[in-house]
Amino acid sequence: MDTALTRLVGVRHPIVQTGMGWVAGPRLVSATANAGALGILASATMTLDRLRAAIAEVRCRTDAPFGVNLRADAADAGDRVRLIIEGGVRVASFALAPSPELIAELKEAGVVVIPSVGARRHAEKVAAWGADAVIVQGGEGGGHTGEVATSVLLPQVVDAVRIPVVAAGGFFDGRGLVAALAYGAAGVAMGTRFLLTSDSTVPDAVKARYLAASVRDVTVTRAVDGLPHRMLRTDLVAALEHSGRARSLLHAIRRAAGFRKLSGLTWRQLVRDGLALRHGKELSWSQVLLAANTPMLLRSAMVDGRTDLGVMASGQVAGVIDDLPSCAELVNRIMAEAEETRDRLMALK
Repeated sequence: MDTALTRLVGVRHPIVQTGMGWVAGPRLVSATANAGALGILASATMTLDRLRAAIAEVRCRTDAPFGVNLRADAADAGDRVRLIIEGGVRVASFALAPSPELIAELKEAGVVVIPSVGARRHAEKVAAWGADAVIVQGGEGGGHTGEVATSVLLPQVVDAVRIPVVAAGGFFDGRGLVAALAYGAAGVAMGTRFLLTSDSTVPDAVKARYLAASVRDVTVTRAVDGLPHRMLRTDLVAALEHSGRARSLLHAIRRAAGFRKLSGLTWRQLVRDGLALRHGKELSWSQVLLAANTPMLLRSAMVDGRTDLGVMASGQVAGVIDDLPSCAELVNRIMAEAEETRDRLMALK
């Protein structure tokens, strides 16, 4: 299926696997790339040395294009950009809007820049700064999310910018891909659907929790880091929502210390990252620390398998997913469903 996205990044299918922290590692990214879709490596939870090694590992596993996701506000964002350029990575994606300078540096090196946005004005801003495409996530999407549904947000952005738009939030099958294309998108991006594949390194017990979830078991809470965060409803989430300030601060400091040791960040850098998220928002100091070390809460579940100690970011689609195909099986199935859906619609003429 030829679209503006496939032509821009050089993949066979207009499907993107998003850069989920602790989930989108070399194995998942290379399996996605080999299936003909665009795999995005999550770098925010990696040290610079680990990112360099991960890029090299993906390149050893596949000849297909892939991307790296990074935080534009990270203290070492410039160093990460240079690793992307040196590693011959095709795409740089951003969870927050990158500066015009970062965009220019990447584009000059031939790297495709695709920021993720959650509002029309953000899409307009990065398009004006030179972004090559945007991923637009509606409120159904997992992790940090907004309030506007994809079906409302997507056509707004498509009408507002003249660069390819990739739809995210609520997609898991071929019918959704056709719907996104009908809205004017150039493809779809999926996180939870790729998390729930046999190529994902997420522990089996954690995958089982996702598969057992209903749509009502996916909630949005501000208790983790003060920002709207879509995840599975668990006892830990309930405890965070009902914790007092003193207890929340104690837990935040303990988890921040663990993330600092794992990431190699100094306390100053850790607090700086938290303050960057606090800017313009009413966050307590415990939420500032939680905002900076939310990766530790995710790691507890996604790496260690501790669903009692970690959080599980999730799109609402977790409630309708019931299997664990390989990436190749998933992509082939989505494309077959899309063709069948398109043929069925054509027959209605």
